[in-house]
Amino acid sequence: MPLADAPPVLRLTGITKRFGAVTANEAVDLTLRRGEVLALLGENGAGKTTLMNMLFGKYLPDGGRIEVAGPDGVLRPLPPGRPEAALAAGIGMVHQHFTLALNLTALDNITLGTEPLFRLSRARKAARARIEAVMAGAGLNVPLDEIVSRLSVGERQRVEILKALYRNVSVLVLDEPTAVLTPAQADGLFETIRKMAAGGLSVIFISHKMREVLAYSDRIAVLRLGRKVGEIATIDADHRAVATLMMGEDAPLVARAPLVPGAPVLEVEGVHAGDALRGLKGATMIVRRHEIVGIAGVSGNGQSALAALISGLSPAREGVIRIAGAVPTKVSPAAMMSLGVGRIPEDRHHDGVVGSMSVAENLAMESLSDPAVSRHGILRRAAIRARAEAAMKDYDVRGPGVDAPARLLSGGNIQKLILARVFEAGPALILANQPTRGLDLGAAGEVARRLLDARARGAGVVLISEDLDEILSLADRVMVMQDGRLTEAPSRDRETIGLMMAGEAA
Repeated sequence: MPLADAPPVLRLTGITKRFGAVTANEAVDLTLRRGEVLALLGENGAGKTTLMNMLFGKYLPDGGRIEVAGPDGVLRPLPPGRPEAALAAGIGMVHQHFTLALNLTALDNITLGTEPLFRLSRARKAARARIEAVMAGAGLNVPLDEIVSRLSVGERQRVEILKALYRNVSVLVLDEPTAVLTPAQADGLFETIRKMAAGGLSVIFISHKMREVLAYSDRIAVLRLGRKVGEIATIDADHRAVATLMMGEDAPLVARAPLVPGAPVLEVEGVHAGDALRGLKGATMIVRRHEIVGIAGVSGNGQSALAALISGLSPAREGVIRIAGAVPTKVSPAAMMSLGVGRIPEDRHHDGVVGSMSVAENLAMESLSDPAVSRHGILRRAAIRARAEAAMKDYDVRGPGVDAPARLLSGGNIQKLILARVFEAGPALILANQPTRGLDLGAAGEVARRLLDARARGAGVVLISEDLDEILSLADRVMVMQDGRLTEAPSRDRETIGLMMAGEAA
């Protein structure tokens, strides 16, 4: 049966959601057919995640209705604001931000809520066998007996995906599912999803990666400022057409001009740091002025340890690190910032901002020694607010205002806030750890432009990313991190680098 003739399994009609004076979604209509893979796109703050959270029952819509097909194929209203009703109707969701119990094992997180509460024993053996089958089919491996708090960010994302795939869902919602996967793993996941879709599974996925959107979706729906502005069959779409729908104009192209590297701003020599499992094992690298060095690798292979070392969060047990020729006398973020290191952390919520503090305070927190920010230990509130308002405008940080708590910003806008704080300080060395994760095309292009601008003015950049396309487009040199060791890639060939990431090539 042609997909266009397949029966609908989900219908959203006139969905509206407001948060105070902010309208997150307005009169959105959306239909999903049996066996269809629908990509939901839009700029940060466009309302994509809010819309999906209403579908999953996390948020209560202010207007409209949601209908889901039952086993007989008949569409029936879904009770709003009830996640248990969504689960019972066969809707599964993989959230962009983790919803895991950190004190439980990966296996327990995946099976949580799938077994009767009052039962003398658990069917752990059968559950393990089923999970291992799902892992093998999706190409997503995690240590099932490891406590989740000890897993890397990438491994936690895989647990989230497995948690949804473990349940026999008829509608699967994926919010940025491949943000921390290698290209091969992402392709493997989507190939598995395509097979499942051929068997009747219907999928909605939110992504900012055009390659996977154009390669694996059947249809693309675009939100802008809370409204659905258009749909297009993927077979008729290309990068420019989608960008025009998303932003109302063509996406700006960012080109990396050739530059002659200058003096070293970062030297890492034979460093061992972090824990024995996911730490650095004799890592060596040099980053020079006017240079971006991309670090490619599967999450959990030492990238977090490298970032902690450069950020001043973790000491080197062996080996030496130099910033602009100087060996740090103290191991602390303040010491690294005093040497000219700017940090864009991987976990923007946990390490990037203090959610209870205002947007203005978060922007100023790393500039307290600046006389324009404080004098004699007294904060200059008016100046802080003025700087914050200018930064929000320059970096397109959308939110309720500079005096609002940072936690009220969306994930993408929190990332923009962090970028404003780092780039405005003009550091000599920038650690950019997953800088465009969760950002839309326009915002990601702006990050790329600012990284290249920093490179042009003389900064050195360490770009850690699981998005190989991002690394290949921005980096002057590519190094692969595998099992705590850094190796320079002999070429920019995707397959060669992918094999190195998997530990299958020297």
